[in-house]
Parts: sequence; structure tokens; C-alpha cells
Amino acid sequence: MNILYDERVDGRLPAIDQAEVLGALRSALPDLEILHRNEDLRPYECDGLSAYRTLPLLVVLPERLEQVQTLLKICHQRGVPVVARGAGTGLSGGALPLSKGILLVMARFNQILEVNPHGRYARVQPGVRNLAISQAAAPYGLYYAPDPSSQIACSIGGNVAENAGGVHCLKYGLTVHNLLKVDILTIEGEHLSLGSDALDSPGFDLLALFTGSEGMLGIVTEVTVKLLAKPQVARVLLASFNNVEDAGRAVAEIIGAGIIPAGLEMMDNLAIRAAEDFIHAGYPADAAAILLCELDGVEADVTADCARVQAVLEQAGASQVQLACDEAQRVRFWAGRKNAFPAVGRISPDYYCMDGTIPRRQLARVLSAIAELSAEYGLRVANVFHAGDGNMHPLILFDANVPGELERAEAIGGKILELCVAVGGSITGEHGVGREKINQMCAQFNSDEITLFHAVKAAFDSRGLLNPGKNIPTLQRCAEFGALHVHHGQLPFPDLERF
Repeated sequence: MNILYDERVDGRLPAIDQAEVLGALRSALPDLEILHRNEDLRPYECDGLSAYRTLPLLVVLPERLEQVQTLLKICHQRGVPVVARGAGTGLSGGALPLSKGILLVMARFNQILEVNPHGRYARVQPGVRNLAISQAAAPYGLYYAPDPSSQIACSIGGNVAENAGGVHCLKYGLTVHNLLKVDILTIEGEHLSLGSDALDSPGFDLLALFTGSEGMLGIVTEVTVKLLAKPQVARVLLASFNNVEDAGRAVAEIIGAGIIPAGLEMMDNLAIRAAEDFIHAGYPADAAAILLCELDGVEADVTADCARVQAVLEQAGASQVQLACDEAQRVRFWAGRKNAFPAVGRISPDYYCMDGTIPRRQLARVLSAIAELSAEYGLRVANVFHAGDGNMHPLILFDANVPGELERAEAIGGKILELCVAVGGSITGEHGVGREKINQMCAQFNSDEITLFHAVKAAFDSRGLLNPGKNIPTLQRCAEFGALHVHHGQLPFPDLERF
């Protein structure tokens, strides 16, 4: 798999001499830490999607913005591609380096610059961990709402690049809904501020455009996030079901009843047993599926909503509904869900994590189809997902040491994403496209839409040097994939078409 993707991108780049680029950077930036030996580059060969691996040409670890700015100018002048990387926790190959490009690691920009309790915002550098923002805001009774399962490690710059979500995004939104301003550097080293300190700003909403752009439009240098007041009360219901379809229908019925939980998560039996063995969260190991439903707000509202949700769950076919008896049990319930990915990693040599989004009403249908695909391809699939907003994370279990299993895992993953599109959903909800889903972009978007995406890319980066080969496929690639035809026999933006 890594050979296919690496050759596709690197094979179309001009030859770049490592020694020459290294010499130029050392001459212009003598105090910049640059890694160039194979043994030093190896830790950076992949992100969280470890199935794809490529050694970068060089890895740079700047500590000052002036270093980043000079680096970008040199790379632009010399035509050297740049891939930005934060904590490296991404799950779509978005931070996968190029063998003919520089990996720009922003992890050392890890300072919280300001927490303003009156304005309810925080200014932070891109390398600040997601959880660290809430920890810094806690003394003021505030927190940062988006909470990816990797929040203990993932950085806010990467969250902006991927428009990360989390278990509480149903009520409080994705990263894009919790930002005020992002400062960036373009590939030419130009500084731009997108958004403002106010709730709105005139002109095009470039902040929303940039969020989720996966490092293709610019390098994040500072982020201003919104802070929320901590809810007075938060309670969790754990509902057990004897079949997955009933659990899927229960999700739609909760939302249909006009209740918007803070979080509404679902796990199937394989994921339940893995998480319970790992975390001992108190999950019923014999349940076909469980739902975790968190309700927060003021005491009276939460108490009333808990009673309403319990009635909906029981009517939907729940075999048991349990209300967390105290804060410790609530935290334990969530610990099982947030550690589901590493828990599944304990029961399989490898797994392939998908990230499709579907309409809630299609949950039962899609889960049944995934079970059929699992049987057809002979690979187990553990389902863990943000059920409230239809963001699914099927984990396809395989062993890369067994010939053919990796290819079967990729095949079933592609089928699941195409199924999501077929029922009116999307190929990603929060993990991004990266290298992983670039072919499925051809299934979701037509040639006119992809041409428009390339026009936006060209407006920020006309030479296609920022994170090339990710997110947006070329029309040529889509034609080869068989998902669409090139219109009028022409390919726009020829500089970008080499990728």
C-alpha cells in the first residue's frame, strides 16, 4: 500500500538533492534543528495511520516563527514540497511525508499565550495539546468543547487542519464551530489572519474554508478558540441492546424526540468486549450493542431529560438502561469509549480505522451492510462511532503479516466509504481525507466540484507545494479510478495535476 501511494506522488516530483537543500537551510538558518540521517527520520515516517510509511527528505523542528517563515520562502523558491505535522495522531495519512519533501514539525510551538475568562477565549500556539486548553481554562470554570479521543496527545493545529470532532461534537460542534481566529503562513511566507476576535467578520468566511484543509493552504501559527462554561451537571445513561439494529434505531428516536444529548455514542459487541477487558468500564460483555448518552445543563433539565431518554431507550428495545450513579462511574463509562481504539489494538495485530458519516436514519441499514461485508471479506469489524451525528468508525481487524489481508482490509474500507456516500453521507466526518480516502473523493464529488477545489488550492498555493497528493484528487486520477470522466479532454491547473 505504501509503495502505491508513494510512487504516485513522489514519482511525479522533480529530483531534489538532499545535500543541496540541507546546505541551503543550514546557511540561511544556522540555529534550525534539521534531521537528515535515516535513523533520525524513521520516527516521522507515518502518522497514526501507520499502514502508509515514507521516509521524508528532511525533518525540521523550528522553535520561532521567523524560522518557519524563512523555511517556507526557501522551499517556495526552490520548488521543495512541505508537509506540516503536529503530534502525528492523525488517522488518514494527512501528515504522511514525501521522500522528496520536507516535513515541518510544529510540535515545539506549545505555549498557551492567553486565557481570557471575560471574553471566553484562549490564544494558543499550534503545538498545544487539546486537553491542555481545558486544563488551563479550568480555574475559571471554562473549557474547550471539542474532545477527540486522542485529546491527551493531539495538538490544536492538527485539530484545525482536520476539523476534528469528538464525543461531545453532537451538541457543541466540531473544531470549526469553536474557533474565532487562526493565524497562518502561506507557502510564500506571507502572514494572514483568518477570522477575528469578534463573533463575525466581514468578507468571505476564510476561517471556515481553512479549517479542515489538511495543511494544503497554509501553516497554522496561532489559534484563538472559544471557551464555554462548564455545565452545572452532566449525567450518562448506558443502554444495552440485544441487536445492533435496535440500537441504531434508538439513536434516531432520541434525536427525533427533540433531545440533543451532549454525547451519544455506540459500540458493538466486539468493541464492547475489547474495551471492557482493557478498561473495566462496567460494560455488559454479552450485549450486542450499547449506547452511551450524556445529558448536561442545569439540574432540573438534566433530570427531566434523563427520564425522557430512558423511556425512549426502553421503548426502542433496550434490554437494560443504567444511569451512572456518580461522577466516578460517569468518567469510567467514557473511559471505555475513549480507549476503544487502543483496546481493539490489543485483540488484533493490525486494524484499519474508517471514518464515514451517514444520516442517522440509515444507521441500522448501514450496520447490517457492514456485517455482510465483514462476512464476505472474512475480516472482523468492530464498530465504534459518534452515533448522534452519524459519524461511524468501523475498525477492520487484520494481520499485515498474512498475505492478502491488508489488501482485503483496504477493499472493505473502500466499500464502506462508498456505502456511506450511497445512503447520502460522506467519506469522512473528522479524520480527514489525507492519502487514505483520496480515491473515494472521486466517488463523492463530480468533476466540476473537484475542479473548484483545485482552484481554491491554486489561489493559496499555485505551485502545489503544501502537502501535495492529499485530500483532493486530480481529474486524471478520478478517471483512472473509474468514478468520473474528464470533461472536454482538458485538465485544469497543470502544476497541481502532477500529483
